[in-house]
Amino acid sequence: MMAHYLEMKKQYKDCILFYRIGDFYEMFFEDAKTASRELELTLTGKDCGLEERAPMCGVPFHAVDGYITRLVKKGYKAAIAEQVEDPKLAKGLVKREVIRVVTPGTLLGEGSLEETKNNYLMGIVCLDRTFGLAAVDVTTGDYLVTEVSSKRSLTDEINRFEPAEIVCNEPLMMSGLDMDDLKARLNIAVSVLEHRYFSDDVCRGLLEEHFHVGNLGGLGLSDYPVGTIAAGAVLSYLYETQKNHLDHLTHITPYTTGQYMMLDTSTRRNLELTETLREKQKRGTLLWVLDHTRTAMGARLLRSVVEQPLIDRERIVNRQNAVDEFNMNYISREEISEYLGPIYDLERLIGRISYKTANPRDLIALASSLEMLTPIKDQLKSFTSDLIRETEEEIDPLDDIRTLIRSAINDEPPVMLREGGIIREGYSKDADELRRAKTEGKNWLANLEASEREKTGIKNLKIKYNKVFGYYFEVTNSFKDLVPDYFIRKQTLVNAERYTTEELKNTEEKILGSEDRLYSLEYDLFVDVRDRIAEQVTRIQKTARAIAKTDVLVSFSVAATRYGYVKPSINEKGQIRIKNGRHPVVERMMKNDLFVANDTLLDNSRNRFAIITGPNMAGKSTYMRQTALITLMAQIGSFVPADEADIGIVDRIFTRVGASDDLASGQSTFMVEMTEVANILRNATRNSLVILDEIGRGTSTLDGMAIAWAVVEYVSSAKTLGAKTLFATHYHELTELEGALTGVTNYCIAVREQGDDIVFLRKIVKGGADRSYGIQVAKLAGVPGAVITRANEILEQLSDADIVDRAREIAGSSATTRKKIEKQDEVDRGQLSMSDTIRSDDIVREILELKVNQMSPLEALNELDRLQSKLKNRWNN
Repeated sequence: MMAHYLEMKKQYKDCILFYRIGDFYEMFFEDAKTASRELELTLTGKDCGLEERAPMCGVPFHAVDGYITRLVKKGYKAAIAEQVEDPKLAKGLVKREVIRVVTPGTLLGEGSLEETKNNYLMGIVCLDRTFGLAAVDVTTGDYLVTEVSSKRSLTDEINRFEPAEIVCNEPLMMSGLDMDDLKARLNIAVSVLEHRYFSDDVCRGLLEEHFHVGNLGGLGLSDYPVGTIAAGAVLSYLYETQKNHLDHLTHITPYTTGQYMMLDTSTRRNLELTETLREKQKRGTLLWVLDHTRTAMGARLLRSVVEQPLIDRERIVNRQNAVDEFNMNYISREEISEYLGPIYDLERLIGRISYKTANPRDLIALASSLEMLTPIKDQLKSFTSDLIRETEEEIDPLDDIRTLIRSAINDEPPVMLREGGIIREGYSKDADELRRAKTEGKNWLANLEASEREKTGIKNLKIKYNKVFGYYFEVTNSFKDLVPDYFIRKQTLVNAERYTTEELKNTEEKILGSEDRLYSLEYDLFVDVRDRIAEQVTRIQKTARAIAKTDVLVSFSVAATRYGYVKPSINEKGQIRIKNGRHPVVERMMKNDLFVANDTLLDNSRNRFAIITGPNMAGKSTYMRQTALITLMAQIGSFVPADEADIGIVDRIFTRVGASDDLASGQSTFMVEMTEVANILRNATRNSLVILDEIGRGTSTLDGMAIAWAVVEYVSSAKTLGAKTLFATHYHELTELEGALTGVTNYCIAVREQGDDIVFLRKIVKGGADRSYGIQVAKLAGVPGAVITRANEILEQLSDADIVDRAREIAGSSATTRKKIEKQDEVDRGQLSMSDTIRSDDIVREILELKVNQMSPLEALNELDRLQSKLKNRWNN
C-alpha cells in the first residue's frame, strides 16, 4: 500500500494527497506534516518498511470536505485518492485512483464558498503584447473570455473578477505585472502551467470538441485569438484536475471591455462599489444599498451588474422600463419576491449534479425550488415591458424534473448516499420488496411459524437463527413423528432436530442481506435520477439566469420605492443634470435623515469643469462621489436618489480621491497620486467623468498648486481632453481660472460663521471660497486651545496677497498657455507631423546629414546641444 501511495504521490507532487483507507483519508510524510500544522491534526506514525516510521495524520471520510476547504483556502491543492472498488470484493490491495484535484479556483463544497460571489478560476496568456483572459466559475458554469492590450487593463479585469486562482504562461510572469501584489492583496493562488497547455491548435480543438462546434466562429471567438488560448488552457487544466466531463460548461461568453463603462481599480475602490475602503465590508457600499435580492443567483448577478455599467442607451432604458413597471405593480412585485425567497442556488445545485457530487438533499432543494417557477412565470405574464417579457419566456417550469424528483426521492432523505432512506416508496418494486424484507421480516417469520405450527400440529414449533445455519425450524424429539415430508433436516441435536423449508429459504434470502442490497439499489436508483437531471443542465441554467435577472430587477424596484429614487432620463448629448441629488450610501447610514441634497450640472461646453472649494469636512468629497454614483446607478438601469436627473452616458469614470501611501511597493503618497493622475490624463476621453480631489497636496504648496493648475488647464481644454470634471481643491488661487478658461466654473460649500466657530451647511453654491477655515476645523476636531490661539496669531502675520495677485496674472495668460499645452499634447500623442512639430525643414535636413558614426561622443553632445538651442529659439518665436 505504501509503495502504491508513493507512486501516486509522484504524479501529484504539487498537491497534498488525501489517501482513502477505510473510513479515513490518510496523509503521509511531508504532506502529513503540512496538514497537521495547517489543520491542527495530531501527527502520528506508521511502519512502512523504512528505518523510521512514516509521519501520518488523517481525517474521517465524512468530514473531509471541511478539512480540504481549509487547506485550499490557504493556497494548497488537494488530490483525493478514493477507493474505486468494494473492499469486500477486492483481491489483495484495494484499487485506488485520484478522482479529483481540488484547487482554490475549483472548490465546490457547500458552505465553503460565499454564495453571493462567484469563485473564479482565471487563465491568463501573454502573447505578442496582448493579454488573453478567460474566467470560469465551475460552480455556476459561467465562462467568459476577452483580450486586453495593457497591464493596467489586465489589472483592472483581475480586480473586477477577484479570482481565487490564476493559471498562466511563463511570459506573463516576465511581463512586469506585479503578481506578488495581487497574491497578497487579493489572496490569489497563482500557478505557471507548462508550455503544452498553450498550444494554439490544441486549445482550439479542445474548445470545439467540448462545445460541439465545427469552428470557433460558432462560439464567437474568431476575434479573440489570444483569449481563445487562455480559454483552452483553462479548460485543459479543469479536465486534468476535475477528471470530469464538465457538461455544465454549456456556453462561453466573449466580451470586450468596451461593451461596458470602464472602471479602473482605483475608481472601484474609491467609490466603494462592493466593499468599503477600510473594513472591506459590504455594509456601507453601493451594493449594500441596492441589494434586496432573494436568491444567491440574483445576488451574484447584481454584483456583476454594479461592476459593469452599460454604455448602450437601449439596454439601459430597457432595464429602467422593467424597474418602472415593477414599481407600478407593487402587489405583483411583492408576490414575485415571496416566490423568489424559497429558491435555492439553482446554478450551483446543477453544478454539483453535473459533477456527480450532489446528495439527496440537493435534489430535494432543487425540487422545492422548481415549485416556485410556475407561480413566478404566471405573475410575469401580466407585464408588458420588453425585458420582463423576454425574461418570462426564458423561464422553463421544468415540471418533468420536479415530478421525477418528487416521485423518486423521499422528502427528508439522509445526506449520506450509502445509508438508505433515499428512494420514495412506490418508485421501485424491487426497492419496495427489499424495504419490506428489512422492516417486516419479523412479521413474515412469525406468520410462517404460526402457519406451519397449525399445519403440522407441532405445538412447540419455533423458528430460530444462528450465524452458521441462518434461520431454521426447531422440533423437539417428542414431536419428531409429526414432521412433514417437505421439512428438510439441517442439524440433529440431543433433544431436538433442526429443519428448513423452501418457503423459509426464500424468506431467509429476502431478510438476510436485504439491507445491504436495499442500500446498494437505492444508491443506483439515486445515481440514475441524478444523471437524468444532469442531462437537462442547459434548461436549468437558462432558467436560473432568468430567475437571477428577475431578482435583480425586483431588487432595483424595491430600492427605488423604499428610498424615494426617481427614473433618470438618459441622453447621449454629454449633459449630466441632477436636481437635489443625494449620496445613496451616506443617506442610508445617517440616522437623523438630515442629508442635504445638491444639484449638479456638467456638460461638454460651458459647464464641463467645476472647481469646488471649501473647508475639509464640509462635504466636497461626498458631493463628488454622489455625482459619480448617481451616474453609475443610471447606467446600470437603476433609479437614482434625486428629485430629477438627466444623465449623459459616460464611457469611463475616473477618481483620484484621498491619499494613501503604498509602502509595500515603496511608493509615497505623492507618487501614488501622480500615478493615478497620469492614468487619468492618458486614458480619459471627452465622454468620461473625472473626479479629482485635492491634487498636489502631497508635495510643497507651490509645487502642488503648479501641478493642480496645469491639470486644470489640460483637462478643461476641449482639444487636449475636455472631460466632464469635478475638481475639489484647497488652492483657492485656482478659482481665478473661471472666465479665463472656457468651461471652467467655480463652486463652493456654503459655510455659516458664528464668531470663531463655523457651521457646515453642506450646500453647493456658485462661486469660490476665499478661505479654508482650517483653524476652525482643527478646533472642531479637538486640537488644544493653545495651539488654536497660536495658529490664529501666525495666520494674521502671514499674507497670501502676493500669491493671489500672481495667480490672477497667470490666469490672464492662460489662454495663450493653453495653446502651447494643446500643441505639446498633440506632439505627445503623435498627432502632428515632423514639419509641424519642428516648423523648419532645414533642421530636419541637418539631422539627416549628420555623420554620427564619424563623430566622437563629445562632438555628438555638442551638436545635440546646438540643435536643441536652435529648436528652442524657433519654438519660442
